[in-house]
Amino acid sequence: MEAMTESTVNRTSARERVETHRSLRVLFVDDEKPLQELMRTELPRLGHEVTICPDGKTALKMLEKSTFDAAILDLRMPGMTGIEVLEHLKKVSPDTEAVVLTGHATMETAIEAVRLGALDYMTKPCKLAQIEAVLCKVAERRELKHKNLALQTRVQAAEGPTVLVGKSPAMLAVHRLIDTVAPTDSTVLILGETGTGKELAARTLMQKSKRADMPFVPVNCGALAEHLVESELFGHRKGAFTGADRDHKGLFEVANGGTLFLDEVGELNKNIQVKLLRFLESGEIRRVGDTEPFRTDVRVLCATNRDLRAMIREDQFREDLYFRINTFEIRLPPLRERRQDIPELARHLLARAARRPVEQVADLLTPEVIDVLLEHEWQGNVRELANVMEHAYILAGGGKILPEHVPYSVRQPGGRRDTGPTEGNSSSPRTLREIEMEHVLRVLDKHGGSKAKAAEELGISLKTMYNKLNQLQEERKAAG
Repeated sequence: MEAMTESTVNRTSARERVETHRSLRVLFVDDEKPLQELMRTELPRLGHEVTICPDGKTALKMLEKSTFDAAILDLRMPGMTGIEVLEHLKKVSPDTEAVVLTGHATMETAIEAVRLGALDYMTKPCKLAQIEAVLCKVAERRELKHKNLALQTRVQAAEGPTVLVGKSPAMLAVHRLIDTVAPTDSTVLILGETGTGKELAARTLMQKSKRADMPFVPVNCGALAEHLVESELFGHRKGAFTGADRDHKGLFEVANGGTLFLDEVGELNKNIQVKLLRFLESGEIRRVGDTEPFRTDVRVLCATNRDLRAMIREDQFREDLYFRINTFEIRLPPLRERRQDIPELARHLLARAARRPVEQVADLLTPEVIDVLLEHEWQGNVRELANVMEHAYILAGGGKILPEHVPYSVRQPGGRRDTGPTEGNSSSPRTLREIEMEHVLRVLDKHGGSKAKAAEELGISLKTMYNKLNQLQEERKAAG
């Protein structure tokens, strides 16, 4: 006990070193009152939240109400041993890191504790510095998990440009605003039509922020089932509702230390809007079924293509939440308002379709194709251009892309679709294979390049669709 007290030197500076996202929720279970008081005082000074339990039964009740990052358990306590608490802990909260503390250490109990999932093992009397070191290890393990998640999201986003492409005046203004706001923790509202690259803008903000090595968690609010939105965002406790057979971490917890991107934020119902507002004001969330809130360190970025001010007037969106998420506003211009960016964008999107560096595909776009792209209206914005470049790359067989490789709807003035014959077929006889592939490509074009939707309309499997397109690509390569 005295040794622990002596180790409190520089504890204030230690707390200053603890970043918010490394602050832990700690459950301390020990029947010795002096140790309880010491932990109640010292752990908050180290930057952690602590809940004290005098025995195992009290700890089990607390585990039913709240979740913890770490649990420090005394092995010998009246009524229930630390090993029994550890067994229960790993069943109800497997992500909680456990540390066993005892004055009666034996090799057998150490092995048993590790076998049951304990992270570490300490003997009494121990110094507070040892406790601090173990909690730092817990924080590092948690941070490593988050960095692994961040790496996964980066790998998933590796195809295509990882930053916004464009040097038009409108895009230069967007870049300047991103450079200004990215290093801060301010909330940002990204506005723009469908397909303008709102998620890419959010990723660019994250990559230029101090949270670049932490998770980036994108959420399509419009795609969440209405009855599961709260659970998906904030998590739930086992038994909180029918079907909740285990604890579930919400996306706010998954994004801890990093960035949460709420796309289509205007689709959230008023109840969830209240909970989002509460987090933005307090930094606290509460799992469904939990009685106690807890803090999480997350930067929130939002996006929508809807008019939130109109929704406020119609009582569909909270005005106070609007002002909270709109600390900074970034408007992404539609593609038709930045036509000078189309050639560069087309090259980047072609590189994504080819899975090759931009430098290796830049010469594949002929001037005639660039002219065609510049004339189109692009109602689907960058997303439509991406589909067109994939379509053209497949038809060109990896070679030079000519106007005839571009979907017919894009080649028509004003983007009109034509139901007549395509160029080059005139009255010359065509094979059944040519007629079939013409129909396949027309249906693919109709669905904006979506192979799944085209396959569904054609009544074929997605695998068959890929086979037909691959065959066409091989035929065009063989033809020269």
